[in-house]
Order: sequence, then structure tokens, then C-alpha cells
Amino acid sequence: MIDKNFKLTLLTIVKIYIVSISIFFAFRLILFITEFDRLNLTSETIINTLQALVMGVRFDIVITGYIIFLPSLVIIISSILNKKNRLVNNIIFYFLLIFFSISFIISASDIPYFNQFFRRFEIGAFEWMDNPEFVFKMIIEEPRYILAIIPFLLSAFLFYKLLKAIFNKYTKTELDNQNRHIFYKIIISILFLSLIFIGIRGRLQKKSPIRVGTAYFCQDPFLNQLGLNPVFTLIRSYLDSKNINNKSIHLIDNSIAINNVKKYLKINQKLDFSPIARKIEFDTINRIKPNIIVIIMESMSAAKMERFGNNEKLTPFLDSISYKSYFFTNIYTAGEHTFNGIFSTLFSFPAIYKQHTMKHIRRYMGISYVLKQKGYSTSYFTTHDGQFDNVEGFLHANNFDNVISQSDYPAKEIKTTLGVPDDYMFRFSISKINKLHKTGKPFFVSFMTASDHGPYYIPDYFHPHSSTIKKQIIEYADWSLHKFIELASTTDWFNNTIFVFVADHGAAINVKYPISLNYHHTPLIFYAPSILNPKEFDCIGGQIDIFPTLMGVIKQPYVNNTLGIDLINEKRPYIFINGDDKVAVLDKTFLFIMRKNEKILYKYKKFDRTNYINDYPNKAKEMEIYLKSNLQVYQYMLNNEKTLTTKN
Repeated sequence: MIDKNFKLTLLTIVKIYIVSISIFFAFRLILFITEFDRLNLTSETIINTLQALVMGVRFDIVITGYIIFLPSLVIIISSILNKKNRLVNNIIFYFLLIFFSISFIISASDIPYFNQFFRRFEIGAFEWMDNPEFVFKMIIEEPRYILAIIPFLLSAFLFYKLLKAIFNKYTKTELDNQNRHIFYKIIISILFLSLIFIGIRGRLQKKSPIRVGTAYFCQDPFLNQLGLNPVFTLIRSYLDSKNINNKSIHLIDNSIAINNVKKYLKINQKLDFSPIARKIEFDTINRIKPNIIVIIMESMSAAKMERFGNNEKLTPFLDSISYKSYFFTNIYTAGEHTFNGIFSTLFSFPAIYKQHTMKHIRRYMGISYVLKQKGYSTSYFTTHDGQFDNVEGFLHANNFDNVISQSDYPAKEIKTTLGVPDDYMFRFSISKINKLHKTGKPFFVSFMTASDHGPYYIPDYFHPHSSTIKKQIIEYADWSLHKFIELASTTDWFNNTIFVFVADHGAAINVKYPISLNYHHTPLIFYAPSILNPKEFDCIGGQIDIFPTLMGVIKQPYVNNTLGIDLINEKRPYIFINGDDKVAVLDKTFLFIMRKNEKILYKYKKFDRTNYINDYPNKAKEMEIYLKSNLQVYQYMLNNEKTLTTKN
């Protein structure tokens, strides 16, 4: 039998866990009470509130685990060795007292901070500290800030007393005279510490640990944030601020960039909340409200299609519908990553070097926001873990009603880290979309496929003709799209639906330049046989133009607060693409690439590798200014929270 001292050691850790989580929970309840008037009490609100509180416990376990892991390891080793040291115990006691007290200070400060800014405590709060006198006067003059001290003092005092009692019992327990059952103690200790580690990670899914976006599960912006722990958001925001990939760019003066972009977009209006926002109006006669389905296809480079010169018959379905659709031949993806493709397609802003825009919860006036205002329901389907790249939380914060991901599918259908195969996701979605249709509202649904990305999985029931797995998987991805349209064509909503097909990014096929154009060149297909007559467009454009172009097709008035344009009714001289450590801009003849101190100008249509920077200096300068101006305007909007209206 395992000795009493070892059992008490484990029980001591559990007690500290319970006490700390209970205090964190109390702070969350205080915040809930101070913001209670934001809620409309319905049965759904009550359920969502309970879910937010449960989510909060998960985040509290993360922070508690980080603080308690090292002390737990020390006292467990001491117990296994059947030794106790008074100095070590005192160090552990004060270590826990200090770090949890700091956590409680942050939790207390978070309440008035949230009341003021409607966001959990983060590194931006310390921007006030450049003027300590001003901050001190503000605290003294505002009762809310003074009252925040009270819950901290109470929590710190209570934690001290309870921690003292727990440690007194632990330290006074006599050691066993014999050190027995060491093997069993080690096994139990490993399992116990593993549970703490799992708690720190916050999730069992392999692809991603717990993130800020994990807390975002519904449409209520307050309940989405209620589940967060302010210590977690503070640490996360600090780490993000130190990540060189998230550093703000300064390519050109903001005012110059804004004026340039206004000229490029022909903006002659003035809307106060954003320098580039403009009202788009259409004739009332031709307005329609079709359902819209956007399918973002993993790695579907234009170079894989026969329509663009590939003779291996890898995409017979996409090729066939390209002749029955609005087909855009010169469209480019914003960046190199899936998160770039999702973000730029849905929210019509570019990628900026290595910045991961979706890691930071910020709201945009993208397609989901605008269509939601038009009465649409909004849903997103992915094959795998919705928390990967913070996608699920980000989309919930940006007007998506439903995010269907790996956790929603039967476990037996999950084949790889990337979740279910594409065709299963599509088959699974049909009943969900049918339910959306039955509500009587038009729907907007977006899909993110994944099969054309390793680890590759091809179901036994699909039989490709290619000999290599990389080509077989392209065939399977195309076949899955075909099956989806076949199933959709049997539904009541098919004839009133516009299907949009676009890649998240392409593939590095036949690379000629420092930025692979085939990695960015994407097919763009608007397929709606009952609504659109087939037409080919050779205008230059990008993922960022999909949303405004769709609005132009359905002719619904809206405010365009993006860098995208309606490719049918407007023209852009260039489109810009991002290569993480370099950026580029191109038209139908020239490709301008900028990286570090190097600038290159190619005539890419002829696969010419000559640098024409000195032959066409004016052209290169014009392209460079266009590129810098657009990226700088987006950075300005991020820094100054101009991506949304004050009513958003």
C-alpha cells in the first residue's frame, strides 16, 4: 500500500488547484455581474453563459498548471524519495503565493479594463504607463478602479490563509520510516504530472493547443470573451508583441499611402470611420439574394488545370464547369499559407510578410459581416481541427454563426491529422445546408478543403488514373468537388445558389522566379447555371476581390471597407502577393519583386529571367509605390482599428 505521505502530496496539489481555480472563477463572476446588462436573457443566452463559464475553467486550469507544475514536480520528487526539507517547502510556498497573487492582481485589474475597453487585459494596457502621474490621478478619480483593489485584497488574503493551512497539514505529516513502493509512486507521479501538462495545453487535439480563439464559440461578443483568463490574454499578447513576424511595417508614409490608395480605388466619398470606406450602390431592379457557397480549395494551383495548359487530366470537373461559369483567368492568392487564403478570401485584405492576422481577434467588415446584415445565415466547414491557426475563434468573432470542424464528425471518419476526407465533409454538409435552407433565410457557406495537403489520404472507393500520390490526390480533390455539386444539384436550393471556387494558395510548380507564380495563380470560378451566363474575364485580380465582386453580381448595396474591388465593374492596374520574406506586385506583363534591399523586375509572361529594373525604372517605381501604398494602408487600418465601424 502506498504511504500516507505520498497520498497527501498529491492531495496537496489538488487542493491548491481547486483553491486557485475557485478564485479565478470568482473574478469571472464579478466581471459577469458588472456586464450583465449587455445580455438579453433567453434560454440560448443561459446555455451560452454556462458554456462560457465552463470554458473559463479550462483557461484557469492552463494558468494554474503553468504556475503549479514546477512546485508539483519538486514536492512529488521529495515524496518519492521520502524526504522533506523545510527551506524547500518555504520556497515553494512563497513561489505559489507570489505568482498567484500577481495573477489575482491581473484578474482584478481586468474587470475595470474590460468595462472600459470591452476586451480582456492585454499588453496594450501598459501603454498607459508612460505617464504614471496621469494613471495615478485617473485611478484616484474613478471609483471603479479603486473598487478593483477590493476583490484583489480579499482574494490574496483568502489564498494566503488557505495555502498556509494546506501547507501546514502537508509539512506536519510524518514521513514513513521505510521508503516503499517506489515503482508505483513513479508511475502514478508520471500520470499525475501528465494530467497537469494536458491541463496546460488546454486541449487533447494534436494540431493546436488552447488559443484565445478557443473561447469564441457563439455570436455574443461578451460571452465569447467571458471564458478567457486575463493572465492568459496578457501573456499571449506579450508574446505576440515580441514576435518579429507581427511587427508593424513602415514602407511609406501613412498619409501618402492613404492618398495613393484613394486614387487607385477612385474614392471620392468621406466616411469618418475609415479612410478607404465607400458606399457601393446598384440599381434596385436587378438585386437578388441567392445563396452563396465559397469553396476554398487546398493547393489548387491554376497550373493543375487543363484550362491553363496541364494535359494530365487531373481536374476534369473544374475544367468542365469553367466553361459554364464566370471564369477569371488572372487571379492570384494573397499569401503562401492556408490562413492567408481563408482570411483574404473572406475579408478582402492582403497578407503582410509573416504577420498572422487571424491569431489576433479583430473584427472586419468582410463578406460574413455584410451578408449577415442582409439577412443571411453564415457557416464555415473544415475537415480538421477548427482551432488550428485560430480560425474557429476568429470566424465566430466575425459574424459566422456556425463553424463545423473535426469535433462535429463521427470519430470513425477521421482518417489523418487533417481530419475527414474532402468528400465526407461535403456529404456531411448537405443535411446541414438543407436545414439552413428550411429556415427561409438565404445562406452563406464557406468550405476549406484539405485533401491536397500531406498527410495524403485517398479513400478506397476512389480510383485515380495517375501513378504518383501527389497527382492522385489532385484527382481525388477534383472528384470530391464533383460529388458535392452532384449532391447539391438534387436539392431545392441548388438553382438559387452561386458556387465560388478558389484556391487557398497554389503549388510550387515549374518555379522560375524568387516568388513562385504557380504558388499564387488560382482558378476563380463563379458557377451558377441558373443565374449566370458563361463568361471569361482576363482582368488582373486577387482573392481580396472575391467579396466585392460577389456583391457586384448580386447587386446588393453595401459599404466596402476593404482593399478589394468588383472585378466586373472596376479595374485594378496590379495585384500584390506575399512571400513571407518578400512581396511582389504584377500586371499582365511585369512582375516586380521586393526583398530586403533587392528589387527585381521581370517580364514573366515569356518566362524571361532578365532583371529589367534599369530598363523600365518608371514602371518599376509605379509598381513599387502601388505595392507599398496598399500594404501600408492595411497596416494603418490594423494599428488604428479602422477595419470595422463603430457600430460593428
